[in-house]
This record gives sequence, structure tokens and C-alpha cells, in this order.
Amino acid sequence: MTANGVYIYAIIPTGQALGPEDAGVGTPPAALRLLSQGPVAAVVSDAPEQLRPRRRDLMAHQDLLTRLAGRGPVLPMRFGTVAPDEAAVRRELTGSAKDHVATLRHLSDGVEINLKALPAQDALATLLAEEKPVRRLRDEARRRPGYEANVRLGEAVAAALTRRAAEAGHGIVRALTPLAREVAPGPEVHGCALNVSFLVDRDAAGRFRTEAERLAGPRRDHVELRVAGPLPCYSFVTPRRRRAPAGRT
Repeated sequence: MTANGVYIYAIIPTGQALGPEDAGVGTPPAALRLLSQGPVAAVVSDAPEQLRPRRRDLMAHQDLLTRLAGRGPVLPMRFGTVAPDEAAVRRELTGSAKDHVATLRHLSDGVEINLKALPAQDALATLLAEEKPVRRLRDEARRRPGYEANVRLGEAVAAALTRRAAEAGHGIVRALTPLAREVAPGPEVHGCALNVSFLVDRDAAGRFRTEAERLAGPRRDHVELRVAGPLPCYSFVTPRRRRAPAGRT
């Protein structure tokens, strides 16, 4: 048993090797090892002391998962997933082997692409030209300037920009859905009108990104589209399958 527990990065198929450049979190970076149990293996290291979500360690965790995903299917663990010892990890691998194998098979040759739709920047002129209620509030604020009039106008502008971004984002999602194997809504993000992830074939990821950006072009007065990926498939592993071995996260 290690002093601080066992840090778990991912679950992968048994037989998938680590690379010489692979390293874990901590300073210096922790040495990685594989705990194999039947058809699956956990990528682990000793957990560092006083683990904190520092940028350096967050990036080390993400970079490792990205490299692993480039070699084969991966069940990624969230940053900070720690088990008390190797025995707990092995029990989890044994008890959930069927689920893990099924999920790894489902994710095989797949990557995640995430889309976030944000209100378009510098779109006030277009908004006023197209939204009569907002234009009316602007005119009222000019005729009778004051705190309340400015608040009403500001709230109306923010709501309209968010609504227009969401509508445009949903249109893009509908067009992209036939190109994906699976679609998963993401958690709410402050300032973001829409957050959606797609499971796509690895060899189609570039074309998918290009199509997303093409679809966003004519809608740029309504939405700022941010496309991220290829990413490890966090959004397509169910919570039950991604549960940590008895310990802490």
C-alpha cells in the first residue's frame, strides 16, 4: 500500500502498452504502471502528497489520456481519482470487467468532439436590427434615461443574445448529429448557451470539425462556436462504468 493511495488515470484493454514518454501527475512526474486483471487494466501511479488541481497536474492528466486515446479505446477517469490500494483497484476491475469490456468495445476507434455555443461577440447592431422588442427598450432608454431603463435594456440584450446563440447552436447540432455515433449534452457552463459532445470515428474527426466550422460561418452574427477535440471520451462512459474503486475522488 502506498502512503497516499493509488492514483487512477484510466482503464484500457489488457495488452495495450504504455509509452516511454508517458508520465503521471506530481513533481517530479509519478512513474506509471499497469494493473491488469483479466481483459482490462488500470493505468495507475502512486498518488502524490497534497494532490491539488494545479494547472501542471491537470495538464499532465489530460495529456496522458490524450496519448492513451491515440493508441486505442480508453475509459478515462476524472482528475483526482484515488483508491486506497492496488487491491481495491483489482477488485473493481474484476467486479466490473463485463461493463468495462462492453464500454471499451463501444468506444473503439472513437473520439469525443465538444461544441460550445456562446453569444456572438460584437453582434449588438444585428440584434437591434432584427429584434424589435430590444430596439423598443433601447429607444425608451434614450428617451427616458435612468438606472431601471438601463437594467431592463441590459437584461433584454443578454437574454436575446443567449437565445439566438442557443437557437443557432441547436441548428448546428441537428445538422451534425447524423455524422456522429452518439450525442451527449454536457453540463451547464457559465456564459455558454449550449454545451454538447459527439462521439465520432477517429478517422472522421477532422472532417467533423471542418463541417462544424462551416455550419457556424453563416450563423456568426448569432453564435460563437468553440470546437474542442479530439478528446478522450469522458461524455460516453456512464457514471456506473466510470465509478472509482473504493476510495476518493
